[in-house]
Order: sequence, then structure tokens, then C-alpha cells
Amino acid sequence: MKVYHGSHAKIEKIDLLKCRLYRDFGRGFYVTKFLHHAENWAINVGRKYKTQGVVTEFEYRDNQFTQAICKIKRFDCYNEEWLDFIVANRDETAPEAVHDYDIVEGPVANDKVQNTLSLYLKGKILKEKFLEMLTFHEETHQICFCTLNSLQAIKRMDDTSNTEVIMLSERIIEALMLDNNMDEKRAADIFYTSKTFALLSDKASGFYLKTWQQIYEMLNTELKM
Repeated sequence: MKVYHGSHAKIEKIDLLKCRLYRDFGRGFYVTKFLHHAENWAINVGRKYKTQGVVTEFEYRDNQFTQAICKIKRFDCYNEEWLDFIVANRDETAPEAVHDYDIVEGPVANDKVQNTLSLYLKGKILKEKFLEMLTFHEETHQICFCTLNSLQAIKRMDDTSNTEVIMLSERIIEALMLDNNMDEKRAADIFYTSKTFALLSDKASGFYLKTWQQIYEMLNTELKM
């Protein structure tokens, strides 16, 4: 699936630590399948930073590998569960992370929705009335990539080196599973949080040009330290 991220500049590398807290689905990197929504966001953010704004295009691979290594939550429409989830994530008195999902997908609480949401949070309208009003709202969409694991499911469309990284990663995770008798989620967690993967994902290191066996040997050395 093609997805888009609007910002004041092109996204060269996703850094989750730079992502804002207390957003709809929590801290994470957000994209949308609607190009015009990303374009509008790029224009608005660009004004703030005094740039024209840029839309970066990505490919989201919602395949068996992604579903195996990621815990995914999807909201198909505005509903009570979505509302409770949004309110929990936007509560600035709550801990930074209020859920343990890797990827969350669903509608956006944009400016129009937020105005109504404020009325609900102030107790001026009932939950039922709020959800009824959303029935007539235009369709929106967003995907939040919340963890390092989730970032393996998304790549910039013009990033050719990422293909090699993905292929190498899959082989290494398979080897970890077989050699250590662990499931795919556990193997992925170990690999994607390792220093070895950090080097592999850094294009400047040239690690993606090595064989998967060489990188796997380095990983095992790291894990034994």
C-alpha cells in the first residue's frame, strides 16, 4: 500500500524519538493513504517552518511477515472503542505509552473532530451524541508506526538500499528462531533492538552489502557480550 507523510522537509530516516507525544494513537510515525491529506498537512507544517512543505511517499507492507513480528490494532470506523483509545492516548497526565501495539490504523481526530471532541471532554455533549455527529464526517485515515519492529514494515519509495536490509533481516531472524528455538516475535525483538541492526540499517556503514551469515555472526558475538 502506498502511504504518505506530510512535513516541512523530506523524511530521510524515521526517528521515533523525534515523534510527538500524546497524539491520537500515541507516539509514533504517522502516514495516511490519502495523498491530499498529506499535502494539506505539509502545507500547514511548512508555513510554521517557513518552507513549502514536502510529502514523502512510502510503501507499507502489510504482509505475513509484518503480521508475525508486529502487534496490530485497526479501527475500521469512528466508534466507541476508537474514541476511548484516542482519549487515553491524548491524556497528558497518563504514562507516555498507554498501549503495547506496534502498529495502529484508523480514522483521524482532525481539527473538525477535535472541536467536537473538546465539547465531549468538557461534558457538554454525551458520548452517544459525539459518535452520532461523526457519522456525517468525511473519511479520514492514518497509520501509526509505534516501535522499531513496526518500521520494518515501511520503506521510502526511493530508498533502494532498504530492500537489501529487509531481505537480510528476514534471513537473520529465521536463523535466530531455528538456532534458539524461539518464536518470530521474540527473534524480531532481539534483532531489531540490537547494535548490529542499527549498523545494518545505517546506509553509510555499508553493512547491507555483507552476507547474512557475516551479519548473523556479528549479532551472535554481540549477544554473547
